[in-house]
Amino acid sequence: MTNRAQAISALERRLSPLRLWPSARPARGWLRAIRHAFGITTAQYAARLGVSQPRIIAIEKGEVDETVSLATLRRAAEALDCKLVYAIVPNQPMDKTLRERALRSAAQQLARTNHTMRLENQGLSNQELDIEKDHLIEELLDDPRRLWDEP
Repeated sequence: MTNRAQAISALERRLSPLRLWPSARPARGWLRAIRHAFGITTAQYAARLGVSQPRIIAIEKGEVDETVSLATLRRAAEALDCKLVYAIVPNQPMDKTLRERALRSAAQQLARTNHTMRLENQGLSNQELDIEKDHLIEELLDDPRRLWDEP
């Protein structure tokens, strides 16, 4: 197993439980939901966080609007005796995403090449195209940087 494959495998082990996590944030945000559950007023929260009461309202609004910084969220969470959990979770396993991109890229490259070869009466058979596609996919997976040149 290559270093890249080992790194992906290790990261996948860490990410797989997060894919099951319900990511729906409460309508008015986590900070406000937890603050309300604890029965903490905005004035009490402001004192715990060392800011003004209007700043608490702005922070909670910023969470909902997705304009608040991670550092501010972290401090606000800590003031509620909570921790900020932050992750970026791919929608599907990373090796599947890479293989799909490699397949799409290989198909596009081979279609262009085979079109030119057919014009010169040197086109490949379907079996030869499949073999070439498999080889190209493996080459692309060996250096996945080439997979991200196109959207």
